[in-house]
Amino acid sequence: MNIAEFALILFIFLVTSVIGVVTGSNSLITVPVMFQFNIEPRVAVATNMFGLVFMTAGSAIPFIRQKTVDLKKVSPLLIITAVSSAIGAMLVGYISAAGIKTLVSVSMIAVAIFVLIKPGSGTSEEARAITPGILAYAIAFALGIYGGLFSGGYVTIMTVVLVAFFGMRFSESIAATKLINLVSSGIATILFMWQGLVDYTLGFWLAATMFIGGYIGAHYAARMNDVWLKRIFLAAVLLLALKIIYDLIV
Repeated sequence: MNIAEFALILFIFLVTSVIGVVTGSNSLITVPVMFQFNIEPRVAVATNMFGLVFMTAGSAIPFIRQKTVDLKKVSPLLIITAVSSAIGAMLVGYISAAGIKTLVSVSMIAVAIFVLIKPGSGTSEEARAITPGILAYAIAFALGIYGGLFSGGYVTIMTVVLVAFFGMRFSESIAATKLINLVSSGIATILFMWQGLVDYTLGFWLAATMFIGGYIGAHYAARMNDVWLKRIFLAAVLLLALKIIYDLIV
């Protein structure tokens, strides 16, 4: 990788980190980009996950300062995520790229449909009375496995799960996913490091870039109202779903 290519990959990671604070799904863009630079697939997934730890740490800071995170609701999810993400990280290499893309495309479409048919979700007070049941935690566990495995689309889907099953507003959900994803990516990264899959030379540069991007994105997202956050989120989900479907067809 020459200097121009290196600069380009850092720029792409910076932009996706800024936007991905609200939308999630950074890895659906960044990992394929790494493939284009001839980085071995498992190393690309692992090194990207290493950078995600720092991006989520940077993006969590503004939300914590704004006291947007409901720790009472999030705490059980952090424990569930730690266990399920470890399982997912151990499965890297056993699931095909095509299988991952199919799973994510279907999930993205389901997310978009949910947001469209429930216009008040994540912005009204009535949903706050929802008490999460076994199904909600089971879904969170299954998502945690996927998050530890690849992470592409994980935060996006988890955002809607928190709205639909945990009664959170979009602003609360987006903030909560930062802590959840910090646990998910952190556990997965430790296991990837243990397996010797992380490219530290590239990884530390990506980590610094993604930390800055995450902090900048969260700084502005923390000041947006639920309606605007929902609009940005929905637009990104629709575009990502179309992109993945196009990739599968072509």
